[in-house]
Amino acid sequence: MTFRGRHLLGIEPLHPMEITTILDLADEYVGLSRSRSKHSDVLKGLTQINMFFENSTRTQASFELAGKRLGADVMSMQMQASSIKKGETLIDTALTLNAMHPDLLVVRHPHSGAVDLLAQKVNCAVLNAGDGRHEHPTQALLDALTIRRAKGRLHRLNIAICGDIAHSRVARSNILLLGKMENRIRLVGPPTLIPSGAADWGVEVYGDMKEGLSGCDVVMMLRLQKERMDGGFIPSEREYYHRFGLDAAKLAVAKEDAIVMHPGPMNRGVEIDGTIADDINRSVIQEQVEMGVAVRMAAMDLLAQNLRAEAA
Repeated sequence: MTFRGRHLLGIEPLHPMEITTILDLADEYVGLSRSRSKHSDVLKGLTQINMFFENSTRTQASFELAGKRLGADVMSMQMQASSIKKGETLIDTALTLNAMHPDLLVVRHPHSGAVDLLAQKVNCAVLNAGDGRHEHPTQALLDALTIRRAKGRLHRLNIAICGDIAHSRVARSNILLLGKMENRIRLVGPPTLIPSGAADWGVEVYGDMKEGLSGCDVVMMLRLQKERMDGGFIPSEREYYHRFGLDAAKLAVAKEDAIVMHPGPMNRGVEIDGTIADDINRSVIQEQVEMGVAVRMAAMDLLAQNLRAEAA
């Protein structure tokens, strides 16, 4: 297997073979997580610190669970109540943590590039759990694993990413990963939520859901990120759902075996109809949550292997 990185900061620097390496190992960890004894000792003796400067449920819980299942000593810090609030800079926080000699640092931060800055100041491996509008690499990897397990492959698929593209680090990481794996990617949403220049990213851009979803294998819905919006990006939630919310009529134009995805948390009746979200024949949203733990286990295992090889 091949994975060369010291950190996992984004999808952009990864080679397709490295992506496949992570997914193959994650597939093995799905089996471990489904077994009666869910524990391994591959991270035994290592310390994992989770630093979440933004609120998170799924990502933080899955990183914590992943570390514990692999035998790491896991500490989750409540950054909202940390010394950052007392005026400490991000770099000073990094230097303080570095002095504690952690092995794995998992960071979510509201500013793009903050996680990369931290990685330059510490001696341990850093995993990006989402930074601003930049990237969310483990989300894209878990989405890729979900697609590969559902479709039997991760190439030459028609994949529609729909909704709030402009504010979504999930969309950015998925566009990068799915593009590297030779898929046809469509971005679907209102012009106000499609970044300028998106047509130059090697994707197709649609302003109509039925046109964009026609013949698709995968329909990936995104959350409306109101906390990142500082203006009138949509007329109203009701109008948004009418035009861009996923319902049975819009999904009908996709392939009969098309799967439906959403990174969560979902706004039912805004981005997606609740019936579609809960349809076990089409929706793989719960599978995405399960794959998240396995992917994060795989990523931390591979980074730890590189740390040990570097120290040897």
